[in-house]
Amino acid sequence: MNKCVNLKSNIMMNKKLIGAAVVSIMLFSCESPEDKTSADTDEVHHPASQTIPEEAEEFIGRWDLTLDKEGEEMPSWLEIELSGFSTLVGRYVSYSGSARPISHVQLNDEGEFSFSIPPQWEDSKNNLTVKGYLDGDQLKGTVTAGSGKEYNYVGVKAPLLIRDSEPEWGESIELFNGEDLEGWRLSSEKENWEVVDGVLTNNEAGANLISEDTFDDFKLEVEFRYPEGSNSGVYLRGRYELQIEDSPLDKHPGSLFFGGIYGFLSPNEMATLGPNEWQKMEVTLIGRLVTIVANGKEIITRQEIPGITGGALDSREEEPGPIYLQGDHGPVEFKSIKITPSK
Repeated sequence: MNKCVNLKSNIMMNKKLIGAAVVSIMLFSCESPEDKTSADTDEVHHPASQTIPEEAEEFIGRWDLTLDKEGEEMPSWLEIELSGFSTLVGRYVSYSGSARPISHVQLNDEGEFSFSIPPQWEDSKNNLTVKGYLDGDQLKGTVTAGSGKEYNYVGVKAPLLIRDSEPEWGESIELFNGEDLEGWRLSSEKENWEVVDGVLTNNEAGANLISEDTFDDFKLEVEFRYPEGSNSGVYLRGRYELQIEDSPLDKHPGSLFFGGIYGFLSPNEMATLGPNEWQKMEVTLIGRLVTIVANGKEIITRQEIPGITGGALDSREEEPGPIYLQGDHGPVEFKSIKITPSK
C-alpha cells in the first residue's frame, strides 16, 4: 500500500486524538505533483513575452476595410489581437453602429479566419458573420449580414499616423459664414439644413452636411445646441464621430454618450449642459491622438482613436478628410464652426 494513503487512513481513524490543523498539514504534504493546481505552476502572464503563433502572425493588427455593398463602397474596420497564448480576439466596426467585441476569431488549417457577432442596431435577430484570408498584403473575404446578404470586402493594414513632432498651426478658418451653406455639400438630396437668424439648423433627420475642404491635423471649435432627446455628432476627418447627444447626467460617462468618440473613447465626466443650451467643444486632432475640451472641461486628453467609427465616409485613414455634421439622426443647431489646420 502507498505510504501516503496508509498515513491518511491512520490519521482519519485517530482524528479525535489529533488536532484538525495537523490533519490538514499532513494531508497537504502527501499530495502528488499531479494534484497541484495551475496556480502552483510558474505561468507567464506578460504580454511582451508572448510568442505569436506563426499561422496567426500576419492577421494580427488593425485593418481598414472597404465593402462592396451592392455596388456602393462602404467603410468598415477590424482589429485582431492575441489573447493569452493562442486565442485570437478582436473588435469590429460595421458600416453603421459602434465597435463590437469579438470573443473568438477562428483560424483554420487553410489560413482562413472567421467570426460571428450578435446584432447591434440592425433590424435582425441573426448574427453577422465575417470570413477572410490573406492575399499578399491585403485582407479579402465576405461579410454576411443578419439579413443573409453577403458582401465582399478588401482590407489593408491601418496606418499608425504617428507624428514626429508637434504641428505648426496655420490661420483659423470660419467653416460656417453665418449666412448660407457655402463651403458645404449635402450627402443626399434631402435639404434638411438651413440658416435661420445666423444659426445653422437641422430641423429633421435627412442629409449629412460635409465640408468641401479636407484637413489633416487641426484644432476645431464648434458651438452648438440641441433639443431634449436629440442625438447628433461631428465627424473628424469624416471618419471619427464626436458624439453630441442629450445624455442623462445620472449615467456614468461612456463612449456612446456626450463627448465620446463613438464606441471607442469615453470622456472622464459628463460635461453636457443639457438640452436647449449653447455649448462649446474644442477638439485637437494630431494623427490619431485626440484632445477634447467640452464647456471648459478637458474630458479626453491625447487619447488614441483606434479606427473609424460607424457612419464614416471612407476607411482611407492615411488621407486628409472633411468635417461632417451628422444630419440623419436628431435636430441640432450650430452658431460657430471654426478650424485651425496644421501647415
